[in-house]
Amino acid sequence: MFEGMDLSKMQEMLSGMQDKAKEMEEKIKSTTLSAKGGGGLVEVTANGAGEVIDITIDDSLLEDKESLQILLISTINDVLKMAEDNKKSQAMGMLGGMNPFGQS
Repeated sequence: MFEGMDLSKMQEMLSGMQDKAKEMEEKIKSTTLSAKGGGGLVEVTANGAGEVIDITIDDSLLEDKESLQILLISTINDVLKMAEDNKKSQAMGMLGGMNPFGQS
């Protein structure tokens, strides 16, 4: 079944793919993405791995808890979607344009 296959070349290729994957992870994590809500009253910043790293809230929202909650939820969801889309884009670039995720 594996006759004629050079296993050392296959191992070399897999090692190269692992190196690229690690490089991609580092690049993704160093990427910052921001989303604004409420016309800029709330801003959430996340890294490419989807970790929220900063939240800015306009003082005018501090008296309106319900609006603040709604804007935070919406804005956090937006920035996390951006992070996920960024990961998919990076992965597709690494795979040479093949889309393992199906249709977007």
